Amino acid sequence: MAIDRVKYWLDLADYDLGTAEDLFQSRRWLYVAFMCHQVIEKTLKAYWCATQENDPPYIHHLANLAIRSSLYEQMTETQQEFIALLMPMNIEARYPDYKQKLAANLNKESCTHLINETKELQQWIKNKLSES
Repeated sequence: MAIDRVKYWLDLADYDLGTAEDLFQSRRWLYVAFMCHQVIEKTLKAYWCATQENDPPYIHHLANLAIRSSLYEQMTETQQEFIALLMPMNIEARYPDYKQKLAANLNKESCTHLINETKELQQWIKNKLSES
């Protein structure tokens, strides 16, 4: 296991979680969702570094990262569904054509759910890290 690479990704993910919480306080819902995606992406990349010899791929597709690191099949259906919910938050939050549509579905309640589920999934992946 490349401990430095794992720590690098976990530190970035933890920072992004703090950023999501700060953005929540300022009611920037679209970017709360984007940062939740980033948290899970970077935590998955930490897991990748702990279990694979090569660097994680330069992709943002959460399910693909989880599948390729053999973590997806260990996830519950609820966790897999949450990853599916988060995936468009990365791309659609970046492009103006999609921002308005995505932002229309985000509010205090939905972002509270996103942050809570992100924390739970992040902790689950970290627990898997300690098992590897």
